[in-house]
Amino acid sequence: MNQKTLDSKKAIVESLVKQFQESASVAVVEYRGLTVAKISELRKSLKAVNAKFGVYKNTLVTIANDSLGHKELDPYLTGSNAYVFSSDATGMPSVLAKFAKKNKELVVKAGLIEGKFVDAEGMKEVAKLPNREGLISMFLSCLQAPIRSFACTVKAVADSKENA
Repeated sequence: MNQKTLDSKKAIVESLVKQFQESASVAVVEYRGLTVAKISELRKSLKAVNAKFGVYKNTLVTIANDSLGHKELDPYLTGSNAYVFSSDATGMPSVLAKFAKKNKELVVKAGLIEGKFVDAEGMKEVAKLPNREGLISMFLSCLQAPIRSFACTVKAVADSKENA
């Protein structure tokens, strides 16, 4: 192998390492059987949640993955794989789950969520969780509930005294 090829492969591995480090979630998916149109549709859906879909040589992904200590993914890095990197921990798995439900050719094999290994079933469970904005909204409504109840009670007492 000539030096130019080696340098380009090193650059790809470095890029993959950076993507692994910067991503809140990473998925390994098998895309065999998907048409170009379906892959384009998937890419658009993923782009909406700030996720990137890419196809890389499994050996290069294995090198990048092992350098970060994620050896749990190694058994899944065979076959026609694509890799999805996302800054959102729950948005990307949700999009993949919805797409895989409609298109049986897409198989979610495994992934990493916040640096922790997750198998295919775990990815489905993460997909059911609300996204960051949904969680913040739920939290704020929990904070607001006691204050709202207190305000309604005070108003009811004031109304009863006013009518008496």
